[in-house]
Amino acid sequence: MNGMRGEIRDNTNRRLKKGGVRWSEKREQPIFSTRAHVFQIDPTTKKNWVPTSKHAVTVSYFYDSTRNVYRIISLDGSKAIINSTITPNMTFTKTSQKFGQWADSRANTVYGLGFSSENHLLKFAEKFAEFKEAARLAKEKSQEKMELTSTPSQESATGDLQSPLTPESINGTDDERGTTPEIPQHPPEPRPEPSQNQLPFSHSSSSINKHWEAELAALKGNNAKLTAALLESTANVKQWKQQLAAYQEEAERLHKRVTELECVSGQTPVIKSQKTELNQTIEELESALKAKEEELERLKEEVESANEFQTQKESLTQKLQETEERNQTLEAQLGELELRLEGSQLESEAFRKSLRSLLELLDGKIFELTELRDSLARLIEDSSS
Repeated sequence: MNGMRGEIRDNTNRRLKKGGVRWSEKREQPIFSTRAHVFQIDPTTKKNWVPTSKHAVTVSYFYDSTRNVYRIISLDGSKAIINSTITPNMTFTKTSQKFGQWADSRANTVYGLGFSSENHLLKFAEKFAEFKEAARLAKEKSQEKMELTSTPSQESATGDLQSPLTPESINGTDDERGTTPEIPQHPPEPRPEPSQNQLPFSHSSSSINKHWEAELAALKGNNAKLTAALLESTANVKQWKQQLAAYQEEAERLHKRVTELECVSGQTPVIKSQKTELNQTIEELESALKAKEEELERLKEEVESANEFQTQKESLTQKLQETEERNQTLEAQLGELELRLEGSQLESEAFRKSLRSLLELLDGKIFELTELRDSLARLIEDSSS
């Protein structure tokens, strides 16, 4: 079991180092993991989501015990696609049934996760709220430590300037030792002095009264601060107990998970080979899909060209039909013209025949008239002689 855990840590460490993520196996351990598709907001438009992983990857919560911080880390192969430190002002928003997002001001981006089911989303959101609250408590606790560290130093410096040297100022007050002090009701009685020193004694008594009043006010203030700190510590203890119980449950779950992994460790080579084959198959399918998409685009272009050709063909067919119709009309007109021409030729031939017969008749008439003229001329000659 220890060997299996060591191997898992080494593998995770190597992957994180390759991905450019600083990680120490001694102080930072994964406390919750799930699988999801990772997206980032488009830095140009600030509206569209850009996928940073081709498929679902492991998204893990890491806890740094040294700095007391929580981080969300995800790797795609050797590339770190999420490295987000959880702060108290972060909010994980569920935008749909299987999608959630949160903004990281340090990385100046918005991360989005797409889960396979709503249960995975709700579990991730629950862990986010839990670790966010833990980060808030850790931040408040560190601030309280800084205040408690700075307050005694300021008070001790003020006491050295305002109060005389007393056993309390040298050895520490009862409040600083953790017990409730007993405040004297009256200042200590001074030693009797001669009568000529009566005036200095009254002045010393008034200064001592002022000193004890200041001490009383300081002790009351410290007592109130310690009471508030005690109440807040009690509340923090309850929260820490709840967190401890949750961490124990998570540890038991991780222990069971490690046991399951150890049980199937014998099948690891087979799983790796199957994973390699699946990756190769996915790559082949992606290349085939890309080729099909290119072929589809080519076919679309051919279909568009065929549509254009079909349109041209229909246009030419229509023009051909119109031409044939016009040709038929012209042929009919030509037939009519031929008939009319033939009729005209027949009429012309008949006219010629009638003209010839008329000419022949006219020639006969002229000949007769010539003979008549000749005969008249002879008669005239005969009659004159």
